[in-house]
Amino acid sequence: MAHIPLQNLTIGKFHEGLLKKEFSALEIAEAYFGEIKERDGKIGAYLSANEEEALRQAEAVDVSLAEGDEIGLLAGVPLAIKDNILIKGQPATAASKILKNYVASYDAGVIQKLKAEKAVFLGKTNLDEFAMGSSTENSAFKITRNPHDLERVAGGSSGGSAAAVAANLALGALGSDTGGSIREPAAFCGVVGFKPTYGAVSRSGLIAMASSLDQIGPLAKTAEDAAIIFNAIRGRDPLDATSADGPNGSDKKILEPEFEKIKNLVVGVPEEYFVEGVSEEVKKCVETARKTIESMGVKFKKISLPHTKYTLSCYYIIVPAEVSSNLARFDGIRYARIAHNARTNAGGTRNNAEKIQRDSALSPRMSALEEIYFRQRGRGFGAEAKRRIILGTFVLSSGYYDAYYKKAQQVRSIIKNDFENAFRDVDVIFAPTTPGTAFKIGEKTSDPLAMYLEDIFTVPVNLAGLPSLSLPVREKPARQSLGAGGKEGMPVGFQLIGRQWKDHEILGLGQYYERATAPDLY
Repeated sequence: MAHIPLQNLTIGKFHEGLLKKEFSALEIAEAYFGEIKERDGKIGAYLSANEEEALRQAEAVDVSLAEGDEIGLLAGVPLAIKDNILIKGQPATAASKILKNYVASYDAGVIQKLKAEKAVFLGKTNLDEFAMGSSTENSAFKITRNPHDLERVAGGSSGGSAAAVAANLALGALGSDTGGSIREPAAFCGVVGFKPTYGAVSRSGLIAMASSLDQIGPLAKTAEDAAIIFNAIRGRDPLDATSADGPNGSDKKILEPEFEKIKNLVVGVPEEYFVEGVSEEVKKCVETARKTIESMGVKFKKISLPHTKYTLSCYYIIVPAEVSSNLARFDGIRYARIAHNARTNAGGTRNNAEKIQRDSALSPRMSALEEIYFRQRGRGFGAEAKRRIILGTFVLSSGYYDAYYKKAQQVRSIIKNDFENAFRDVDVIFAPTTPGTAFKIGEKTSDPLAMYLEDIFTVPVNLAGLPSLSLPVREKPARQSLGAGGKEGMPVGFQLIGRQWKDHEILGLGQYYERATAPDLY
């Protein structure tokens, strides 16, 4: 095949090259696996590879093309999938030891749709355990490093997916976003991350963290690529009662934005998102992006989201509560055992098993099975998962439910009302994705509160169920790198927050910005 540098590929260019027979799907898949084998040892984007099956999937696309079949935009596209999304027959660990040996028995709803599009799945990517974290340092298996600087984090919890796209180890990826877990790593790694309207994409087959907030979405090189993936995976799924088709518009509206209408959108700038605590480099780069969009004819208007300061407090009550409920099923025995059998799990020897029986006889309140559960879960869950389970159990406990959980839900309604009021005057909201650029590995692991503050600008979107697109700040004219850098050349991201079910508007505005600043990507 003609030499096609993987860094120049987008989904659109891949599809065009495939139709023109400039390369085959198999050749491109093999090229990606070559890159993974050569470079992922240092980056740590993948937890498991799916080479044999992926090459079969790619070859099947080539056969379809040879037989004259029509193929869609995603046919043969090599994708990376976050390891909390089920693919039948493949591991699904959620980066936790308690699911280390679990192999999925069915496909997630989004995987079924991507298989129908004949996409190729390269493998499963690393994440913070059960998607709890902002740096992918909480994985039970490895740390994912930022491809722009291996001493820095890739962000989280979808850090593996973001790093895979940024390092050209995948053409696109799926992640999940509960409080910024797609957008924050996208900003840190200099790629595009899209969190759809809650319910626009099925959560069936997603290992749940916080069910009222979780949403699957794409990470990609461009807003156009994100729109292509989103269009394939969106829609109602009978296995997810919270999913809906929604008034998203036709496929054409999502895939072919009407830029004359897009540039007439009014964009709001919330004063609460440009405050003390945002680094000067982020302020400078985001302001550059704002001026660029404004120069393209888009109008900006100052707005207020007055209850923004309460979002993290609200979020970190609701999330642990839902975590404690969702993770109750993982006892180290169902789904996959940490060790081969219950006796080994409990202590490793016959004597330990006998000791459990003696202890339970002395203490009627503690059965042997309960003891096994305690030991399994103690060994299987990491520190952050334990922290959130304990916090969640506390806020849901008798006497504290009204004081904490109920009040947090009331505040959530107020935050949602803030957005509804703002959207009476504007169509889209413009804000930084993160308060700073990617930090050094280990810099914030000992301070959970500092880590939680990384999500300050992304969490409100999830609480309100809105769509949001994180884009790398790009210079004009375009640079060779994916994103224009802040301090020490690290990427900076900004986000476009849309009205509920108006996903196509922010995807269109993102493409409008990219076509002006990075035309080489199109």
